[in-house]
Amino acid sequence: MTENQKKEVKQRFLGRHLMVKGEYVGDILSGKKRATIRLGRVRVKYDELIIHGGGRPVAKVRVTNVAYKKVRDLTDEDARKDGFSNLNELLDALRKAYGEINPDDIVTVIEFEVIQDLSSLEPQDPYLGLQPADIARLALRYLQDSLSEEERKILRDLTITNSIRTTAVRLFGSIERRWRVRRVLRKSLEELVRRGLIKPREQFTGVRELRNKDKRKNRGKR
Repeated sequence: MTENQKKEVKQRFLGRHLMVKGEYVGDILSGKKRATIRLGRVRVKYDELIIHGGGRPVAKVRVTNVAYKKVRDLTDEDARKDGFSNLNELLDALRKAYGEINPDDIVTVIEFEVIQDLSSLEPQDPYLGLQPADIARLALRYLQDSLSEEERKILRDLTITNSIRTTAVRLFGSIERRWRVRRVLRKSLEELVRRGLIKPREQFTGVRELRNKDKRKNRGKR
C-alpha cells in the first residue's frame, strides 16, 4: 500500500452500511464472526448497522464495542472474534486486503451482534419485522432503477423519521396521508423480496399476501 493510500484509510466514518466479503456471510449469520477489523481509525456513527456481503444485505447488527489498537497489540482473541483461528490467519487476511501493514499501524476492531437475519424475516408481520427506516435504506441502495422521484423523497424522509405518520405529516401535511407512505413501503418491500435481496423465514406465498393483510388491518384508518 502506498503512503497516499495509507493516509486515506487513517481515519474515516462508517455510516449505516457495513460491507464485507461474501465469503464471510455464513460466519456472520452463524455467530462465528462477531467482529470486523479495519485498517485505520474508523469512527462508527450509529449503534445499529446493516451488513452487506455477496451483493445483498445480510443482517442487521448492533455494535457492541469499538476499540482502536496497533497491529502489534492484536491478539488471538481478536482473531477469533473476527472468525479466524489465530492471529497469523488474521494478519494474512489484513495483508490481502490492504497490502503491507506495519506493527505501528492503527486498526479498528468493531464488535457486533446479529439482531436480524435478513434472509429469515418474520412472514406474519406486515413488513416482515423490518423497521420503516430499514426498508427505506435498502430500497434506496438496491432499487434506484425502479423508484420515482416522489418515492425516493418519501424513502429518504423515512430514513430520518423511521415513522410512517411523521413522514406523512412532514411531506404531505396530514397524518391522513400516511397511506401514501405505506404504499411506497409495501411496493419497496415486495420488490426487495422479488429480487431475492431479503427473504421471509419460511416459504411464503408472497409479499402481496402481506400487503392484502396490511390493507385489511388498516381499512378505514386513512
